[in-house]
Amino acid sequence: MGDLVNGCIIVRQINEKNMEGIDLSDFKSQAIRGKLNINATTFGRVLSIIDFGNVNYWFEDDRMDIDGNDIGADEKFSISLKMLNDFLSCFSIKSRFYFGYDPNKNKSLGFIAVAERIFGNRNVITKPMQFVKHYIKNNEITTREINQNRDGKYILIPKCNFDVEISIDSVRLAENYDTICLLSGDADFMALAQYLKSGLDKKVVLIKSGFIKSEFYNLVDLVINAQDIKKYIAIKKQKSRP
Repeated sequence: MGDLVNGCIIVRQINEKNMEGIDLSDFKSQAIRGKLNINATTFGRVLSIIDFGNVNYWFEDDRMDIDGNDIGADEKFSISLKMLNDFLSCFSIKSRFYFGYDPNKNKSLGFIAVAERIFGNRNVITKPMQFVKHYIKNNEITTREINQNRDGKYILIPKCNFDVEISIDSVRLAENYDTICLLSGDADFMALAQYLKSGLDKKVVLIKSGFIKSEFYNLVDLVINAQDIKKYIAIKKQKSRP
């Protein structure tokens, strides 16, 4: 029995010695790169662009977890900014985060502050949201605050488009990357992708949710479905009460 215990101790010490100096984060990065087919030789330096107004709703309607199990009626999936940053850091030299804020809500301002802490102040691009009136039909259900005027009941839908800012930055920073990884799927970025590839000889990786135009799909070098990275960036949370 003594020999067995001593043998186990020796094996453990050898394993611990072999693990010294090995960065486990490198294993994770290599595993994710391999799973997504983002190899360093082909794609070089990757700059990730997060159109969070699009990304934020990727898993909003999902009713199953990553193992195919149903989630509770009072649960939903939410993007974790820290998990998102950690995931993108596995293959990106830098990530830039684009999202608007509501100047009248402390929660919205706080969210931007968290994003700045995680991604870095210089990598968070923001501006005040605009609000568009949407008049409610008789059978329409909403959890948003309902307002009313002489034309009927309506809700205010936030809108904050960063197409221009993302396009300008992608061209302005072109010398700093070989591949741009765009987290969006918005067809408005087709022209940008076309210019980056044909005009600047860049590669384009697209991480998207749902349907995209076939022209966009065939244009980029690699398409990744958001569901394939769900386990890396999303967590289950309780739904807010109406």
